[in-house]
Amino acid sequence: MNRPRVVITGLGAVSPLGVSIKKFWDGLLAGRSGIRRITQFDATDFPCQIAGEIPDFNPEDYMDKKLVRRLARCAQVALTAAREAVLDAGLPETMPEPERAGISFGTGIGGLEVMDDAMKIFRTKGMDRVNPFALPATIPNLAAFVISQTYQCLGPSSTITTACATGTQAIGEAAELIRRGSADLVITGGTEAIIRDFSIGGFSIMRALPVNYNDQPEKASRPFDAKREGFVFSEGAAVLILEKLEHALQRGTHIYAEVAGQAASSDGFHVAAPEPQGAGPTRAMRWALQDAAMDPSEVDYINAHGTSTPLNDPLETRVIKTVLGEHAYEIPISSTKSMIGHPMGAAGALEAIACAKTIESGWIHPTINLENPDPECDLDYVPNQARQAKVDVALSNSFGLGGQNACLVLKRYES
Repeated sequence: MNRPRVVITGLGAVSPLGVSIKKFWDGLLAGRSGIRRITQFDATDFPCQIAGEIPDFNPEDYMDKKLVRRLARCAQVALTAAREAVLDAGLPETMPEPERAGISFGTGIGGLEVMDDAMKIFRTKGMDRVNPFALPATIPNLAAFVISQTYQCLGPSSTITTACATGTQAIGEAAELIRRGSADLVITGGTEAIIRDFSIGGFSIMRALPVNYNDQPEKASRPFDAKREGFVFSEGAAVLILEKLEHALQRGTHIYAEVAGQAASSDGFHVAAPEPQGAGPTRAMRWALQDAAMDPSEVDYINAHGTSTPLNDPLETRVIKTVLGEHAYEIPISSTKSMIGHPMGAAGALEAIACAKTIESGWIHPTINLENPDPECDLDYVPNQARQAKVDVALSNSFGLGGQNACLVLKRYES
């Protein structure tokens, strides 16, 4: 029995490049960095004083003031991205068939800043001063809830929390909901918005962040470059509307690309360090291609996990060679994180949007700051300048803390 085909019909983005798909995509093609000095708290005494903050984001521009007070920032940006995606897909504000509309959304960390503030108030001023919405605002599924409530998606709803692999895995699970007949339409994606002292401090203690680029923030995220020091923590949200093909055709809506394959795997090795041979990422990539019934030689482009960390970039390079063989040297690869940093739960979803836009537009965004190539990273990473190319099949990688790996295969839609 043939399984249903799944297509992407709507996109929404809130990123360090701005609040809209247009700002996100135009910024990527221009090679524009969204990394800047931290403004959300005083980072003067921190070894890393930079992050990928969303510029000029005022939640009250996008939702009711009363709702803003009840939502953590990660849910605010998720709902903002969802509004753009739903509009882009030509859908009404209430789903036409609520019980056939689902949610598959994710966050790596969630609304811990609300919990942090509430605990400080509780311990210094007493229980009566705590916001009664503080505890609900911290739950990881808050973004999924508010999107479901806003658009009346009454079908299956799930929240994925697999660190850096979250956004990619959430999209894969959304496709599975449609494939198994549980939904005709799924709002999916990921979010993260927690640039706070404890998050920057925690990653600094792990020595995961760059420390020598505080005066040149735009130069700090440099995947595959020999002078990379670590990933740049950032924030953002991305939403994709996935539909059963027949459902999309019946509506006559625009189709960006088709979700051809997906897979996830675990390293079972270490909470922070990747397994040295890259066996977990290799499994995820191979399984995703098998799920898409594709040969590795059919891949035209890879959106790399590309974190700019000393361990990830050469490991991912080796994994790509393992999976694709000699074909690895023939295709372009680029890192979205070179411009937006690493927004954890939102990363994979933003990168999936980049893949869909690449297929649609015929343009591959660059990997910026690739000025001193690492000899161990010897593939074509589209350095510094966007490139025009026909891409029929794109593969998107996400590898995360806790040994979580996920991979998507997107392809050009053909009837």
